[in-house]
Parts: sequence; C-alpha cells; structure tokens
Amino acid sequence: MSTLEKGLEDVSPERPSDEKNAPEGHEYPPTATDIHDPDAGLSEEERAAHDRKLLWKLDVKLIPWLSFLYLISFLDRTNIGNAKIDGLQEDLHMTNGQYNATLSIFFVSYALFEPLTNVLLKRLRPSIFIPIIMVLWGITMTTMGLVHNFSGLMAARWWLGVAEAGLFPGVNYYLSCWYKRSEFGIRAAIFFSAAALAGSFGGLLAAAIAQMDGIGGKRGWAWIFILEGLATIVVGIISYWMVHDFPDEARFLTPDDRARVIRRLRADKQSSAEHESFQMSYFWASVKDWKTWCFAIIYMGCDGALYAFSLFLPSIIAQLGYKSTTANLLSVPPYAAAAVMTVFIGWVADRTRQRGLCNILVSLLGIVGFSMLLGSAKPGVQYAGTFLGALGIYPCIANTISWASNNVEGVYKRGVTLGFVIGWGNLNGVVSSNIYRGQDKPRYKPGHGTVLAYLLVFLFGGSVMTRVLLANENKKRRNGERDHWAEGKSEKEVEMLGDRRPDFMYTL
Repeated sequence: MSTLEKGLEDVSPERPSDEKNAPEGHEYPPTATDIHDPDAGLSEEERAAHDRKLLWKLDVKLIPWLSFLYLISFLDRTNIGNAKIDGLQEDLHMTNGQYNATLSIFFVSYALFEPLTNVLLKRLRPSIFIPIIMVLWGITMTTMGLVHNFSGLMAARWWLGVAEAGLFPGVNYYLSCWYKRSEFGIRAAIFFSAAALAGSFGGLLAAAIAQMDGIGGKRGWAWIFILEGLATIVVGIISYWMVHDFPDEARFLTPDDRARVIRRLRADKQSSAEHESFQMSYFWASVKDWKTWCFAIIYMGCDGALYAFSLFLPSIIAQLGYKSTTANLLSVPPYAAAAVMTVFIGWVADRTRQRGLCNILVSLLGIVGFSMLLGSAKPGVQYAGTFLGALGIYPCIANTISWASNNVEGVYKRGVTLGFVIGWGNLNGVVSSNIYRGQDKPRYKPGHGTVLAYLLVFLFGGSVMTRVLLANENKKRRNGERDHWAEGKSEKEVEMLGDRRPDFMYTL
C-alpha cells in the first residue's frame, strides 16, 4: 500500500460536489479528508486554478499517447479489409466463407479474453501490461504478412484477438480511475475517435504501402501487415516509458497532485479513490447487476454495426465502381467526419449528463444511413449513406462506455463490468464478419439489413429501455425506497456499497 493510501485509508468521503444528488434532508458532516487536503485554506478560485492545472497535466500525460495506441490497435485489426481489395483472398486461394472465417475468429478470442484483462491490468500495472500485449500483437501482425494459406491466416487472427483484448477495455477502465464522471465522456470520446482516424488514416496508409507490390517477392497486401506490425512492436517498447500507472503510483505526479486526484474522485463519490484487493465478490457483483447486461445489449448494437462497417467499407465503396486504391481513399472522409462527431457528442454528453439521450438521437443518423444503403442503388445516395452510418455508429461506442462507467462504482466491479460489456459487444463481430457475403454483391442487402436491425433494436431500443430503468431507479432512491440498504452500516461500509449506496444517483 502506498504512503498516500495509508494516510487516506481511514478518511471518510468528502461532500459530493453535486449535492442535488443527495437524499432530501441529508447533510454531509465535515470530514477528515479536509485535514489532508493540500489546498486547505485556499479560496475557491485558487482551488479551481489548481484543479485546472492538474486536469491539463493529466490530459497531456494520458490522452495523446493512449489515443495513439488505440489508433494502432484499430488499424491492425481492420487493415485486413484493405488487404482484401488488394488481392489477399485471391493470393491465398480462399473462398468467401474462409475469408469471413478469418474475420470471425479474431472476435471469438478477443471477446473471450476481454473480461479477464482489466483484472490483469490492475494487478500487473498499466506500464507493464500494455507494452507486453502491444509487442505480442505486433509480432502476430507481422506474421500475417508471411502466411501462405488459409490456416496460417486463421492462426494469426486468433492470436491477434488474444493480444489486443486488453487495450480498449483496459484503457477505458484506466481513464475512469483518473477523471470525474462529468469529465470522463469527452476523454473517452477523444480516445475512441482514434478508431475513426484509424479508418481514415488506414485507407491512406494501405493505398501507399500497396505500391510496394513485388518488393522482396511479397505482394502489396503482405507489406501492409508486415510494416504495420513492425511499427506496433516499436511503439509497444516505447510504451513502457509512455504509459503511466494508476493515480496512487503515477510517478509524474507530485504527492500533492496525487492527493488532489484522489480528493476529486472522493468528491465525485467514486470508490476509485480507495485501495481494493481483488475478491471474487466483485466479479459476481458485476454478473448479478442488471445494468451490466443492459449496457451489454446497447454496446452490442453499436459495436456489431461498427465492425461490419469498418471491415467492409472499402468493399462497399469498391462496388460503387471504383478501383482498389480509389476505394481505399474514398473510405477516408466518412471516418474523418465520424471522428469529429465522436468528440462533439462526448463534449455534449459531459455538459448535459444526458448520455442515454445522446445515444438515442445519434443512433437515428445511423438508422437513416443504412436505410439509404439498403433502399437505393444510386452510388451518390449510397456513399452519403456511409457518411450517416459512420456518424450514427462511432459516437455511440465511446458514449456507451462512458455511460456504463458512470453508473458502476467500485474499482474492480467497474473493471469487470466494462470487460463484460465490451467483450459481449465484440463477440458480435462474429456476426458482423459474416453478413457481407461475396454472393450478395453489389448491393449487399443482407449485410445492410442486419446492421440496420442492430442499430434499431439493440442500440436505439436498448438505450431507450436502459434510460427508463435508470430514471425509475433514481426516483426510488429519491423517495427513500432504497434507504434500507444502508441501515445498520458504518459510514465506511456504506461508502463501499458503491453504486448500491442509496444516495448514488445514476447518470441518465
């Protein structure tokens, strides 16, 4: 246990910054936290100035590099779509079903290992865990450019899923342990916007690398895998010095700044400020929580659509009559628009605290976009539909993760929940990778119809249902119907109830 934790372990929680969430008539007494506050005695303006400097320091140290890592991660898992239109399937003598199987197997291993990775991240430390998995998936990525048949590509894609499983849920969980709920959404959006940038950048990069066709006896698609894999290995090694540990151990913070981070989390009523040792009870608390499965349904809707879109967008555009290089380049603008929209929605959701409503409204864009793809054969209408599809899918990924994180409290419980939510969503990549079949060219109606159903039923419908259930639970807590959960418990025991505290109000 760190010196900071020893000094704060018996400290009771601060008064919430948003006291309107407290039960009516409840008063928060002065706490011992104020005694250990490095800004004690300062004016509100001076404290706010310290907080602004701290937030800027966190943003500069954490967000850019982590976003860069996710850009590489998403690039490495989806560049197979760019390789396909450059001759991968023909050169490896694969049928359409075999190509789709290489897409599917990634999601099986990826989803299976995701619920476990956040526990490993916490126990091994981010500065150790993330570089290890990056080097491993970089090696795997490189080998994809050396395979000669279907079975070799299948093996490589399986291990790529295993290695990449820890990054996306891990980083979202990690960031949620640094920021207040009202600050987390835009950071998660900036982090995830790297996926949209990866799609945009990936098309440009693939078009450039494919020009190496024939060098060293390798086809252009093989060089896409080899060069991007080698780059991932280098970045993974550098990440040992660039990825920081959790707040109580981060070396770039002064002792006073560490205390400020934990004070801010306590003020936000987050158990992330506390030291926890892993217990299976945290795992089962997540499994038994209805919110886990509601958010899994929502994430299923946007993530299943995301992978179908990102894996097959180059192929969809190619069917509009463009050659492989042009198709790769035309995939850039929809991703660029999605990146901007993702950050904007993250900002709006943080300001309004209406994450569910943002999901509901944004998903309508995707529903309209895929309706256009399904209903029209005109190239212009279909290309416009890809724009709306990207705008309706990408922002909901980051927003759903933020929404789930805001409503689950407890360090390990939140980590396990995010692992389940993201893992279940990614398992639907198995469906996504099999719905755009070669025999359905050029309209791909079964594929577009399936994505439309995912957006309508799971993303839109799931968001509406979850928001109603959360609002109903908040009403019960305001009316005192959950007060009995805290009866007979000490203040410390009540705090450790996490999101089952009667005064914990859900984000809608």
